[in-house]
Amino acid sequence: MTNTISKAQNNQSVSYTLSFPQPHTHYVEVEMRIDHVNSNELEVILPVWAPGSYLIREFSKNIEGFKAASASGKPLNCNKIRKNAWKIETNGEKNIVARYKIYAFEISVRTSFVDENHAFISPTGVFMYTQEAFNNPVNVSIKPYENWSKISTGLAQSSSDKNTFTAQNFDWLYDSPIEIGNQDVFEFTAAGVLHEVAMVGGGNYDINSLKTDMTKVIEESTSIFGENPNKKYVFIVHNYKNGGGGLEHLNSTVLGAKRMGYNDPVIYANFLGLVAHEYFHLWNVKRLRPAALGPFDYEKENYTTDLWIAEGFTAYYDNLLIKRAHLINEDRYLQLLGEDIQSQMNLGGDKIQPVAEASFDAWIKYYRQNENSSNSQVSYYTKGSLLALILNLEILHQTKGKKSLDDVLKTAYFEFYKEKNIGFTSEEFKGLLEKTAGINLDTFYQDYVYGTTPIDFDKYLGYVGLTLKYIVPMENPSLGIVANKSNIITKVVRDGSAWNSGLNVNDEILAINQQRIEDIPTALENRKIGEKIDVLISRDGILKTITVTLQKDNNNKIQIVKKDRADKDAIKLYNKWLKN
Repeated sequence: MTNTISKAQNNQSVSYTLSFPQPHTHYVEVEMRIDHVNSNELEVILPVWAPGSYLIREFSKNIEGFKAASASGKPLNCNKIRKNAWKIETNGEKNIVARYKIYAFEISVRTSFVDENHAFISPTGVFMYTQEAFNNPVNVSIKPYENWSKISTGLAQSSSDKNTFTAQNFDWLYDSPIEIGNQDVFEFTAAGVLHEVAMVGGGNYDINSLKTDMTKVIEESTSIFGENPNKKYVFIVHNYKNGGGGLEHLNSTVLGAKRMGYNDPVIYANFLGLVAHEYFHLWNVKRLRPAALGPFDYEKENYTTDLWIAEGFTAYYDNLLIKRAHLINEDRYLQLLGEDIQSQMNLGGDKIQPVAEASFDAWIKYYRQNENSSNSQVSYYTKGSLLALILNLEILHQTKGKKSLDDVLKTAYFEFYKEKNIGFTSEEFKGLLEKTAGINLDTFYQDYVYGTTPIDFDKYLGYVGLTLKYIVPMENPSLGIVANKSNIITKVVRDGSAWNSGLNVNDEILAINQQRIEDIPTALENRKIGEKIDVLISRDGILKTITVTLQKDNNNKIQIVKKDRADKDAIKLYNKWLKN
């Protein structure tokens, strides 16, 4: 946040009223009342991004009809002074009302959506703030559409009005999404905390199963840190034909799920993994955080090289937690882990972009991927999760099972959040890892965090009696492309046959060696590595023949398997790791 004025210095207050007179048009109408104004000019500002989603999203593009008046209704001059800020000439008025409308019709966990069935309010795209009132309590009154009966949010409910809610300050408001409609709501207690689940959009879920399994995830997560920081927590679950994704908040989360997928074991386990991921953020990111991630500046990027810790460690723990909670078995967990390792090993960008750089460049790269991203980038989620894995195994190994990454996070949570309420620096977190493991991690950081050295997975997996089994494919050639059903190239793999021969994304492959093709794999049957083929393509409507020298398919295919003769110490660490 940009505000530096304390509550003691200013008693300006802001309250809102939200209404939805025509929800089928996808608008939310906002009335913003600002009291105790003590200046001739007042600036109101809309954030440009949502914490947890590191992209400038330009929410002000959805604003219409901004106007201001005195509380008695006298119009006041106002002008837009930046893309997301308006200046009101107060003319000495102490109490001011601003009104504006927001178009909300983007389905995601980070953007608002309104239709005839419900309204989802993602706060940073809806509530403007003033610098003077930023640290003061904020009230939000909601006028639901005529047939909507429920409101689900992590905000505190007013004792006098069930449709009015209070936030401690704007940071709390911006971290408290609101669901309004006729959602299916149920509650349960886990880890001593009341949990509310708001299921939106229907589905084939079983409430009793969700209560049981979500409780296991919550209690397994809480056991790592030794305390749960909330008295109440709210899950807002949006069920769609094909849904996914999640966004963490201080005492709530928003999840996307497949409406009719709850009876599919794989899809359901993936959903529980998503629950585990976003719930783990209660500690990692929302409280234990890199120094740059709070207090926030809501008007510009907030840079950190440590998203590989904030998001990557969380991505590591999601599947580990559901394994420890016995919601998947160890074979399935090792399969999922192997898929992540295989994906990373085959990613061209792993040789190009260090994970610290990927963290820093999230604002311009991660959410703006193109056809070449896999050749030039890594995901701080996946790479970070794999670094968490090998750090955990290294700590277990060095301490003979007495310490693990769990201990690092618990210590960091109490030291940086509970005791100091500050974010950690990269150096401080590295120091805590070193202190726990009892070793110097300079080379680790140089190679794996700030460099692109391939991870020696066999070394670390060996500590717990595991190894990588390489599945050797037949010596088949590959064009080194991904193409759609129309044989139009959608991706060219770095240093593959197409890359080195000049085939491009958007080229339509028509024929090989003057023979019309139906599909690419069939056309490559019986071809040999090193063979030259003439590929007829249509590029922007112009026919062109390109000679391609076929290269070997170099993608690794691996499985994680147990060693035939793992020693007793490795087996002990294995069981400690997975809590078998």
